[in-house]
Amino acid sequence: MKKKPVSIRNIADELKVSVTTVSFVLNGKAKEKHISKEMTKKVLDYAKLINYRPNQIAQSLRTGKSKILVFMVEDISNNFFSKIARIFEDIAYDLGYKVIFCSNENDDEKSNELISVFKFRQVDGFVIVPSPGIKNTIENLIKDNIPVVLLDRFFEGLDCGSVVIDNEKASFDATLHLIHNQFKNIGFITIAPDHTQMQGRLSGYVKAVSENGLKPITLEIPYDEVYKGKGKEYIKRFLDKETGLDAVFFTTNYLAQIGLEVFKENKPSLINDLGIVSFDDNDMYKIYSPTITSVSQPLEEISNSLMEVLLPLLKKKDVMTEEAHKIMLKTELIIRESSLRKMR
Repeated sequence: MKKKPVSIRNIADELKVSVTTVSFVLNGKAKEKHISKEMTKKVLDYAKLINYRPNQIAQSLRTGKSKILVFMVEDISNNFFSKIARIFEDIAYDLGYKVIFCSNENDDEKSNELISVFKFRQVDGFVIVPSPGIKNTIENLIKDNIPVVLLDRFFEGLDCGSVVIDNEKASFDATLHLIHNQFKNIGFITIAPDHTQMQGRLSGYVKAVSENGLKPITLEIPYDEVYKGKGKEYIKRFLDKETGLDAVFFTTNYLAQIGLEVFKENKPSLINDLGIVSFDDNDMYKIYSPTITSVSQPLEEISNSLMEVLLPLLKKKDVMTEEAHKIMLKTELIIRESSLRKMR
């Protein structure tokens, strides 16, 4: 026969104290309710002895808090998002929260479905990397008094907390670095700019080349096409067409990976002939030959900032009364061999 779980009443009966006293102690309110240190220790020691675990559903109904957060990104397997998720999980755990991770694949229908499911399950809050068409969904979450923080991108005109980087400056600086190293025909390979972060990266690149009298050479690939595995075809056609390129700037680490595969499979000399910069650092970039220059985002700072914005909302009874906190962070250009001046 399955053993019944131990309840607060069982503890109270065993120690011959009230259920209320046990509840206050186990919920960390002993001092507030003037319960003696001796009684507090007695309850905690016994709870530990019998390996007591609170009924999370009952606790959620009683407090209105599930102590669960949702961390929704574009693709949790992406190196950038998975590293931030891992850091954020530790921060949340230390504050008493558990985190559910999921991927929306940059798809509005999937985003809305996942948000609806987790909202029904009464999670306490969301960190969301939003797909392009869910602005109204995010707005409705806020109206329903559910804490939300946007990561990596945001919606213009939406009063919602967010943590992003200065994409335009990061892209401008990386492009300028290539120009200063005598690269004149810099290809810019990006996801079609449906989001603010890609718009910023494109804008920074165009500004840098234009200010230096150069011509923008861009390839914009729809995200769906990359997700379907067609990124290689786009990049190969681009390289075949733009034969005068002397450098390439990839706006995501997965585009850089695809591009490097195209180089290897079609013309291995390109990895040495072209100047190369990738947005988002990757541990593998340190062991490539040549090593790959990258725009590195501050993962620890991003993760801490997410909780800095989210935690006050979790503590508020009405999130609409909290002014939206929007944080923009700086990146670091990690210069390696791939972007150094080539010997012609």
